[in-house]
Amino acid sequence: MSPDSIAPGSVRSAAEVNEQIRALWLRAGGSLSTQEREEYELLVVEWAAAIRGNVIEAA
Repeated sequence: MSPDSIAPGSVRSAAEVNEQIRALWLRAGGSLSTQEREEYELLVVEWAAAIRGNVIEAA
């Protein structure tokens, strides 16, 4: 999953992405491999975009 593969307007909710982040950490047992770290970083970027979307909607 690359940032380019996330189409505008198709951002998942922050809750959905947060759940995926939690699942990743559970699977990894608290220590991320290089590949898992890359996935985590992409998920955090997606989560932040979802949060920004919620803030803009609220305004």
